[in-house]
Amino acid sequence: MKKITAILLAAAISVSLASAQNPAARYINTLRNANTLKEASWSVLAVKVKGDTIANLNSRQKLIPASNTKLITTGIALNELGADYRFKTKIAYHGKIEDGTLKGDVYIIGGGDPTIAATQDSCATPYSKLFSSWAKMLADAGIKRIEGRIIGDGRWFDGMEVDGDWAYDDLGTYYSPGGNGLCFYENEVDFRAVPGAAVGAPVSITQTWPETPWMSISSIAKTSKAGSGDDLLYYATEMAPVGEMRGTLGIDSGTRKEECANRYGALTCAYYFFRHLESAGISVSDGPADIDSQRHIRSFDSETSPWAMPWDSLKVIGVSESPRLADIVSRTNHVSDNFYAETLLRATGREKAGSAAYPAALEYELQALKKLGVDTSYGFLQDDGSGLSRRTWITTDFFVRFLKSMRKSSVWKEYLASLPQPGKGTLSGRVNGAPQSDRSRIYMKSGSMGGVRCYSGYVLPANGKEEDTIVFSILTNNVTAPSRELLPQLDRLIELIAAENR
Repeated sequence: MKKITAILLAAAISVSLASAQNPAARYINTLRNANTLKEASWSVLAVKVKGDTIANLNSRQKLIPASNTKLITTGIALNELGADYRFKTKIAYHGKIEDGTLKGDVYIIGGGDPTIAATQDSCATPYSKLFSSWAKMLADAGIKRIEGRIIGDGRWFDGMEVDGDWAYDDLGTYYSPGGNGLCFYENEVDFRAVPGAAVGAPVSITQTWPETPWMSISSIAKTSKAGSGDDLLYYATEMAPVGEMRGTLGIDSGTRKEECANRYGALTCAYYFFRHLESAGISVSDGPADIDSQRHIRSFDSETSPWAMPWDSLKVIGVSESPRLADIVSRTNHVSDNFYAETLLRATGREKAGSAAYPAALEYELQALKKLGVDTSYGFLQDDGSGLSRRTWITTDFFVRFLKSMRKSSVWKEYLASLPQPGKGTLSGRVNGAPQSDRSRIYMKSGSMGGVRCYSGYVLPANGKEEDTIVFSILTNNVTAPSRELLPQLDRLIELIAAENR
């Protein structure tokens, strides 16, 4: 009890002392009485690398960091795998080639590459070009016809495809698709939704991209009153090829694009490669398939489910590579891509601990943090890679310690460049009140979910002296105030922190 009291007293003294010294700390005291944060749980820590504390409020309080978790996931992936690491996808076959005909199956052996057919990803190879390179691998091996299947093989990632603690309502959304070692279009599927002509009428739901012909998709969504907005939710699972759209769409909402989770990324990849081969004149007699959790070959138009062949029995005929990890990390942080972040966590576990399963990957994350020199004995509990889980609890003190350690990493330059700045990526419209000379020195990651708003990162010094770099973290939880009221206040706090090393 005495220890807890001492910690709280130290935090209060820190705020009190700082409040007499700088505007940022004084503004924190103002916010403590503001309606936006009066009933919230929140924490702030901002320090200079050389040791000066700018502001400190509840810095040892564990809070939900949302997508600030990606700061740790991406930093560890870069530090452990290296900026030049590339995910590899192998094309292999099982069977015999006779007179240009493969009597057997082609395997697309995924290596975790999250960029295959990725949406709006300028660093990724267009999937048509990628598939052409895979087709050339087959041609170079003398394969002109296939009497067998195209099998999407995602076995490189073992374990559950989604984190077990994600909210049920999140599981059908584009931002929580999960997946195994082979994906397509970030395992997303898009629908066109149009409200009915009257309240209570069915909402028209049409699948647009990609095609998933093995799925049976239904809808019980209804049209709701004007002003009620979009409350559509899609439910699907990898355990059965069914999906259902539920919820409501306001009658005045117009045509909407609904971005949802595709639980069959490996099969979708195999399906589109199959179609690519067919269009190139290479027939595939038994169509596309994937491999289920029991390691059976799965094709929903066939009643047979033979065992997938072990990798050491396959003949690898070619390998394609993803963009550099540094580029993937940059996209992850700039657009806060959950799918990429989960892939980075699991790929690090697979490469370094031999397993991509969440328990093994998270356990290795702890080891990697310790190697980086970060004490994980307090202030840290990570449950996933993206921050979607509400069972991840981290302190601002931990974020500051981690961010300070990353400055000493060999991948510091790439890591810093991966972080958004005001006016870019997820920070568009943020910190507009600061002069451009300050905004250009801020590198930070945002994080948000219901009732949660967070920002952590760096402010580089105007004088160029590294010891004057500011490392900061701001976490707010249980916020009931509208974002239009809270965000300007957090922006102002960041502006005042950035002013401390002009």
